[in-house]
Amino acid sequence: MTNGTAVEVNDLHFTYPDGTSVLKGINLNIKTGETVAIVGPNGAGKSTFLLHLNGVLLGKSGEVKIFGMAINKKTLKEIRQKVGIVFKNPDDQLFCPTVYEDVAFGPQNMNLNEKEIDDRVHAALNALDIESIKNKSAHHLSFGQRKRVAIATVLAMKSKVLVFDEPSSNLDPLTKRKLIKTINSLDATKLIVTQDLYMAAELCDRVVIINNGVVVKDAATDDVLSDEALLEENNLEFISRCRVCSGKSGTENSFSKKQCRR
Repeated sequence: MTNGTAVEVNDLHFTYPDGTSVLKGINLNIKTGETVAIVGPNGAGKSTFLLHLNGVLLGKSGEVKIFGMAINKKTLKEIRQKVGIVFKNPDDQLFCPTVYEDVAFGPQNMNLNEKEIDDRVHAALNALDIESIKNKSAHHLSFGQRKRVAIATVLAMKSKVLVFDEPSSNLDPLTKRKLIKTINSLDATKLIVTQDLYMAAELCDRVVIINNGVVVKDAATDDVLSDEALLEENNLEFISRCRVCSGKSGTENSFSKKQCRR
C-alpha cells in the first residue's frame, strides 16, 4: 500500500441528543497500512468513535478525514466505499436470504456489472474459506462463521480501511485463533476496537487508549501493555506475554520475564 495518512481525526466532539457528551476532543492519525488497537473501559467512547469513521455518526465539531477526504454528507458514498466496519454482532449487518447475497449487497450498490460483482463475492468468500456455505442462510451458521461472513461483506467492497468492533467477543479459543490469522492476512489499514489485550498484542504494533472521550495514550504496543499503572488507571487488565507466545518473532520484550498468563 502507498505511504501517507489513512485516517486523520482532529478535535472530534460528539454529544448524543439526550445531552450525553461522549467524545471530547479526539485527535488521532493513522498511517496507511498500519494495524492499530483502540482500547479503553466500557463507556469510554470507543464504539461512538468508530461510527464516525465512515459517517454513521457525524461529529458536533472537529473533523475526520479518510485519505485526505473530509467526511460530510456530500462525501458519504465515497467514504463508505473506502471504510468498512465489521460490527461486534454480525447479525447487525447480515440480512439477506443467503451468504452470497449478503456479500454481494455492497458491490451491487456500487453499480458494478454482474461479472465484477460475482468476482468480488467469490474472492471475498475464498479469502475467508467460506465458499462452501455461500448458498446457506447466515442465520443458520455458527457465530464464528457469521463473523467471517460479516468480514466478507466488507472485503467485497474492497475497503481500504477496515474497522473491527470487538472482533473476538463470544468466540471460542480455536475460532478466535482463526479470526486473528484472518485479520492479520488482510491487506488494508486496520483499526481494532477491543478490550482483548491479547488480540491487540498479537495483531497491532500500536495501541491507542481512549477514556472519558479523549485519547490518553498513543504508543507502541509493548510500551502500552507493559505499563501496569497506566492500564490500571484506565480499567484495563495488565497481561504478560512473550513474543514466542504471541506468534511474533524476535527477542524477549520488556515484560516477558513474568510468567505468561496466556
